Amino acid sequence: MKARIWMAVITIAALISAPLSHAADDKIGIFESLLESSQSFSETTEALESALEGSSFKLHGTHDVRVPDDKHQAKIYVLTSPTYTDLAAAESPRTISAQILRIAVFTQGDEQTTYVNMANPVAHAMVFYAKSDNYDALLAAARDVAAEIRKVVTTVPGNPLNEQRKPLRKEKHYRKFKGDGPARMMAKFRTFMKSQLPIDVANSQDFDATVEAVIAALKAGTVSDASDSTGWETIAEVRLRDDAAYVGITNPYIEDKMIRINSRFRGDSKSDLSPYPGVDHVTALPTEVLIVKDGDEVLVLHYGQMWRMQLYFWDSGYRAFTANVGVPGKIAGSIAAAIEP
Repeated sequence: MKARIWMAVITIAALISAPLSHAADDKIGIFESLLESSQSFSETTEALESALEGSSFKLHGTHDVRVPDDKHQAKIYVLTSPTYTDLAAAESPRTISAQILRIAVFTQGDEQTTYVNMANPVAHAMVFYAKSDNYDALLAAARDVAAEIRKVVTTVPGNPLNEQRKPLRKEKHYRKFKGDGPARMMAKFRTFMKSQLPIDVANSQDFDATVEAVIAALKAGTVSDASDSTGWETIAEVRLRDDAAYVGITNPYIEDKMIRINSRFRGDSKSDLSPYPGVDHVTALPTEVLIVKDGDEVLVLHYGQMWRMQLYFWDSGYRAFTANVGVPGKIAGSIAAAIEP
């Protein structure tokens, strides 16, 4: 009898901790809202940071996002899960973006209430492990990571939400992701692998030297104001394994554009006191530079920014993309110029 009761408790707990179990036709958000905090922004970030210290996650960097006109507050956290990384150790080094976990704390609404959300590990696993022979196991591991993040965040005082957030897509869409709707042509109908654009190529024996050179080149740039895309700020440097490294970068221009683009057409959720509802998309940051061994070569890669912006900002609407069609190219060109030898 005790055994049956204990199994029932375990089953109920699993259902509560894993709201991302889904049918094939369910739509899944690239973001998930985790918590409406009952505390101030600074108290929430302090509580979250304390919770992360006591967790199994490894924190690689944080960043205070520059919201236009300082109308909201926002901070992002870049993490990895050693367990998840180990499970994906045999996968292509070009899939490492799935291993980078991100949480954001931000304020929104007329009362500038503090919220916590995450970049959804499950949706990312669907994109980056779509062709893997171990897809099912990796997707299950991503669900476990998402549940662990929720558990950490629930230690922060407030109201748990666990809501899928736009843009929302079906699993089939994520696994073939080449962009959305008529804007697919803007992403040149590329999957994530083809959207990883080469900046530099080196001999495979020069992996460590290439990583160091890329990091140094990015740090040498001066962060400019939002009127210019030159200069990049490094948030996180992550050596995931011996053949793959990740550098998370940002600057004022990309932050300003992403928040404004997503806020412009959200009239139902913005006001004079909360003019930039797009602040809830800052978990798309940072943008990535990857250094990976590929056969006899070391590749320095970055993503086609139109592909990446559609992945995270498609809910801004097609009009927003056509009105800002030059932005992705400016961002991508600036990254390449900062790194090119």
